[in-house]
Amino acid sequence: MGDPQIAPGEPPFDVAPIVSELRDVRDASRQEHGRDGAFGERGFPSRHALGRVIDVLSSALFPQRLGPPDLRPGNEDCFVRASLESAIPLLAAQIRMELHYARSSRGAEAIENAVTAIAEELTRRLPAIRRLLDSDLKAAFDGDPAARSVDEVLLCYPCVVALIHHRVAHELYHLGAPLVARIIAEIAHSRTGIDIHPVAQIDESFFIDHGTGVVIGQTAIIGKGVRLYQAVTLGARSFSTDADGRLVNEPRHPIIEDDVTIYAGATILGRITIGKGSVIGGNVWLTRSVPPMSRVRQTQPSINIELADPCDPCD
Repeated sequence: MGDPQIAPGEPPFDVAPIVSELRDVRDASRQEHGRDGAFGERGFPSRHALGRVIDVLSSALFPQRLGPPDLRPGNEDCFVRASLESAIPLLAAQIRMELHYARSSRGAEAIENAVTAIAEELTRRLPAIRRLLDSDLKAAFDGDPAARSVDEVLLCYPCVVALIHHRVAHELYHLGAPLVARIIAEIAHSRTGIDIHPVAQIDESFFIDHGTGVVIGQTAIIGKGVRLYQAVTLGARSFSTDADGRLVNEPRHPIIEDDVTIYAGATILGRITIGKGSVIGGNVWLTRSVPPMSRVRQTQPSINIELADPCDPCD
């Protein structure tokens, strides 16, 4: 005999007890985290909506390459205007949800003023973001002999996707929308395999070659002209706690000075400084600062650090 037929949407058992138990679990969680029954009544920032926002903003930043295929220079400005007029209200709606979720003591009018200010200021900063991204594109093109054009870099390199997300998220975080910024960063992570905390400070001309598995922590500071390869970690070595045992959010990730190259699989931990012009070899585990123009190699049985020889390949 064949399997019994079950009508769509009708499980073969009663789910009412599970529904009730799930409600109890939700209520317990809300009580534990100080959330009352009104939690989420105004909605919650959406990954789907923010993914749409960043896609539209990307097309406004690079209309000829990330916009529609039939776009021509003559109607570029009209397209950019329409893109911004579409994306900014949707972004504002997500910011509004975050500010209400944060249970601000400010009233609805003050929250609305804050939403407008954040969205407007981000829009004003888009030209500066585009200039930074142009420097990143040039660094990728100049640093990769496989790249045949800047357009190829823009269309094909995952680091560009990650940096578009990061440079927008970084501004949003400091403008007062940290949750929206974190969601945008996680969208980039899921799309590219590159995990950059939105607070991380990344200067111009930054290039991540290949990219998969790169992790850049919250308090990392990266100078100009830095190049990373896949599976590099700029992480924390340890976490301080306060008198109550809570983790303290303090500077705990590396400072990477200008023109540093870090090869695949290197792990750099703690608030240490990698001096200007240094080269960190593949698979190195590093927990102490190195001076400018250093070369760090993985050797047996220990790591070897010496002054750089610009003619001596590290990989």
